[in-house]
Amino acid sequence: MHNTGAILLAAGKSSRLGSIKQLLPFHNKTLLQHTIDELKMAGAYPLIVVIGGHATEVSGSIDQDGIDLIYNEHWEQGIASGIVAGLQRMNTRCKEIRQIILAVCDQPYVSAALFQQLHEVQNSSLKNIVASAYADTLGTPVLFTQKYFDLLLGLKGDEGAKKILKAYPEDVGRVDFPLGYIDIDTVEDYAGLLQSIKARSSSQYAPDTGRPTP
Repeated sequence: MHNTGAILLAAGKSSRLGSIKQLLPFHNKTLLQHTIDELKMAGAYPLIVVIGGHATEVSGSIDQDGIDLIYNEHWEQGIASGIVAGLQRMNTRCKEIRQIILAVCDQPYVSAALFQQLHEVQNSSLKNIVASAYADTLGTPVLFTQKYFDLLLGLKGDEGAKKILKAYPEDVGRVDFPLGYIDIDTVEDYAGLLQSIKARSSSQYAPDTGRPTP
């Protein structure tokens, strides 16, 4: 993933959840640490993690080795402020960056393979945006080439990167991410995730019925 950095948005207050979303356990890690580790395995560098709400707890929970952790003092103004803060740091730290991946910390099924696919599709298609496709929409994680950095820096308030996807559909490639629709905003969302994991585990380790193999 040459010249490809990543900005991981993890500044939310988790007001709908009632607890700190970033710290929810997932596969013996937290949701945030899981996403960090997958981005590292994919080879994204620099990896900038943007925090805001619950900054002390969040920063104290993660392995900061190999990441650039920044505090977005304007996090309450909306998601755009996190994108802008992350990209400004990216431009300052690594001027040779030609593309970035934007990711969030509450999509539990993101993986290194998915992040690498975004990069590969960009290389093969020459599209300047490559987004994840799920539930009849396009969304995060999403890759932008340098062509769109200025537009990302111009986002305001609750405007997310999807605004740019909608404005330039002819320049958007896609990677299928069937489980991308699963994100964690509420207690019910998290309970559903845990139930799904339990069901898959039970199926994987179901006892042998003793029937002969066909």
